[in-house]
Amino acid sequence: MKKYRIILAVMAAGVSPLLAATLDKYDVVWDSPSENCHGSMPIGNGDLAANVWVEPNGDLVFLLSKSDSWSAHQELMKLGRIRVRLDKPLVAANAKFEQRLDLDTGTIQIQGAGKTLQFWIDANNPVVNVQIQGDEAYSAKVMLETWRAAGKPMSGGAVPDVVLPAKDNSLRWYQRNVSSIFQSTFDTQHLGESASKYHDPLKHLTFGCVVSGEGLVSQDQSNLVTAAPTKSLNIQVHALTAQTDTPDAWVQQIEAQQDSVEAKPLAQTRQAHDAYWKGFWSRSHIYVSGSPEAEQVTNAYVLQRWMQSCAGRGAYPIKFNGSLFTVDGLIRDHKTKEVRDHGPDWRQWGGPYWFQNTRLSYWPMLYSGDYAQMKSLWEMYRKAIPLLQERTKTYFKHEGIYFSETMHPWGLNRIVDFGRNNPGFIPQNPYMKYNWDCGFELSLMMLDYYAHTGDQEFAKTTLIPIADEVLKFYDQHYKRAEDGTVKIYPSMALETWQDTENPLPVVAGLRSVLDGMLALPASLSSAAQRANWQRFLGEIPPVPFAEENGKKWLTPGKVFKDLKNSETPELYAVFPYRLYSVAQPDVEMAREAYHRRRNKMTGGWRQDPIQAAMLGLTDEAKMLVVTNATNRSPIGMKQIEEARFPAIWGPNFDWLPDQCHGSVTMIALQRMIMLPEGEKIHLLPAWPSDWNAEFKLNAPKNTVVEAKVEGGKVVELKVTPESRRKDVVIIGAQ
Repeated sequence: MKKYRIILAVMAAGVSPLLAATLDKYDVVWDSPSENCHGSMPIGNGDLAANVWVEPNGDLVFLLSKSDSWSAHQELMKLGRIRVRLDKPLVAANAKFEQRLDLDTGTIQIQGAGKTLQFWIDANNPVVNVQIQGDEAYSAKVMLETWRAAGKPMSGGAVPDVVLPAKDNSLRWYQRNVSSIFQSTFDTQHLGESASKYHDPLKHLTFGCVVSGEGLVSQDQSNLVTAAPTKSLNIQVHALTAQTDTPDAWVQQIEAQQDSVEAKPLAQTRQAHDAYWKGFWSRSHIYVSGSPEAEQVTNAYVLQRWMQSCAGRGAYPIKFNGSLFTVDGLIRDHKTKEVRDHGPDWRQWGGPYWFQNTRLSYWPMLYSGDYAQMKSLWEMYRKAIPLLQERTKTYFKHEGIYFSETMHPWGLNRIVDFGRNNPGFIPQNPYMKYNWDCGFELSLMMLDYYAHTGDQEFAKTTLIPIADEVLKFYDQHYKRAEDGTVKIYPSMALETWQDTENPLPVVAGLRSVLDGMLALPASLSSAAQRANWQRFLGEIPPVPFAEENGKKWLTPGKVFKDLKNSETPELYAVFPYRLYSVAQPDVEMAREAYHRRRNKMTGGWRQDPIQAAMLGLTDEAKMLVVTNATNRSPIGMKQIEEARFPAIWGPNFDWLPDQCHGSVTMIALQRMIMLPEGEKIHLLPAWPSDWNAEFKLNAPKNTVVEAKVEGGKVVELKVTPESRRKDVVIIGAQ
């Protein structure tokens, strides 16, 4: 490989490179109100979130969501909708109006008609603050607007909201699950007698809010009003999700939570809130410049990271199909052409998790250093281990676990995928039949997390228990071929090739994970585990490829038939499994596979931009990343009404905001800049010479790389710790 000269600025120890770009450049600013919820602005603290907008009449409206507000059908419900109306509205003729998402402080700031409003969701407590300051005294009305009521259409297993009688000058309401689909998932999948051994997370789950504010009094159970005109008002919305024996127990719990939060001085909680966001934005950044397209790519990157931060610290992983920011679901009937409003609780593909979609939100968190946001992903899969061990023994009479592509949080398939009257153990949905190799990618992501953080407790309690069980399943489930290697059949190459022998994603996943497990410190595992891993690695078949006229290229499997979808399984050897890249030998075989791929497109969950970046295909990676950043929904169906906020991607294949689309853009841009491999950290593997950049990214061994790139050259570089500087290799055009 050609070696390039590194141009280094002489910098004092501990001093970061000059940062010319500033975060406030990427604030979203609107100079007019929005017509409806499709003009909303997203905000959140990682668990509690809101869509916020001001309507032309001057009303402030917001939809509230929480990461754990599941219905009895395991659909993610909204908490509710609040409207704030002032007698002297925020919008007035000939008065300046501005709504700004202030990224630096994690707030929405609104100015209009002599009033200033700050909307912030406390980074450290489950409470929304709406602070309104006026030049003149005004009166206000705070209204609960419920669409979940008797006689109204509801979706996702919702029931009418329980709106409690007025008490202590507050609004109080909740949803409560009196039933649950938990038992039926067990019954349908031949595990009914075992259900009582496991925790049902849905039954008696209760979620809702209490709204109050100094100077507000109850008008009735759904409305608060100011007792007298005021120049200053702070509305607080407290949220709680909890499983309680009775509704009264939930009420007592949220009231105690409210008392605890409100006992803290507001100035103190705001200071801690600001400190959280300062720490968040200081962990990492990528600012690209040099052309209008480069600026748009930066904007997409910054705002998608914001979207992840708003929903990534809750009890459950980020939902790929809308996250916490779904609004009224407008769908056109294909036959009648009529548009039906499904309401804000609806989302395409529903509440369960698809691993191939979910994982995309989490890969960029490694480079951005947002490790805490990955906890809910690890926990969901770790908690499912005992049930999945029992499933394997019941179905196949051996050890180990497999994670189904579609999964309820407790570990079982969606009923519709397994089949309600399925007499066997294999899902009847042909796209899910043998689609259970996602445990490899999860294990590799956890291996990378350990490589970044060195967290040995995580390795012992989560990484090794999951990865070892996944490997054990494949070791015991499949027979050996005549040459002694594992014959992985019947199997699938993702959803696309549904009759496959030795599918590449499985082979590559096995090789990548086994190598990673064997590279762990011996003290983290037993001698017997390591011996099994070493023996199993020797039994893995070769990565499948084809050869013609002296050219080789990766293939979806040793044998692959029955084409049903448009994924590119052969390139999973590049991403996520990294057996081939510009930093590895034999990259030409992977590049040839990339050029020969059947479906050449980007958008949604398609990984083409990431794979192009990792293969050093600079022009291709640049073109695809720009397409993603400038076209919210290049494929799939179009929404009836386009969202106003620029990072509401989709719907593409799924729903909006499409977290796959924004996350792929983030991953690809990161890998255009940096590609760690082994002990080395490769910079600029696919960086266009006409783009400049300032970046700070996180790498393995608790390493932080900061640099400035101009004209394709690294002109300033800082590596922390300094001892890792020797491991940095520039492979871009210098």
